[in-house]
Amino acid sequence: MLWQWLILIAIIVIFIGYTIGKMLYQRTYLKTLTQEEFIKGYRKAQLIDVREPNEFDNGHILGARNLPMTQMKMRKGEVRKDKPVYLYCQNGMRSTRAAAMLKKQGCKELYVLKGGFKKWTGKVKTKNA
Repeated sequence: MLWQWLILIAIIVIFIGYTIGKMLYQRTYLKTLTQEEFIKGYRKAQLIDVREPNEFDNGHILGARNLPMTQMKMRKGEVRKDKPVYLYCQNGMRSTRAAAMLKKQGCKELYVLKGGFKKWTGKVKTKNA
């Protein structure tokens, strides 16, 4: 019985270590920006919404282009490596995964919107507007 508890504890420690390590590595290439910081820089960068097209059509940040996370592998060539990339999704999860993919492709300046689109209070464009 004791060895089962030791194995369980070891698995938990390994999982926590992996998670912390991943977060620390992510901080070396990805910067999370507040809305104010995001607004200051996104006009001089590639602004990419990684949500699905129906989400994008229902409202997106003015000037953003839609490159859904589900299509990122096929369309990664559409993202320039020599320009900053500002990413956002609904809450920040998909944009963080997209940033990891773009990092592997050679993008160096990667930024994500803290809290994602659901926290955005700036200008929004809809398909009908």
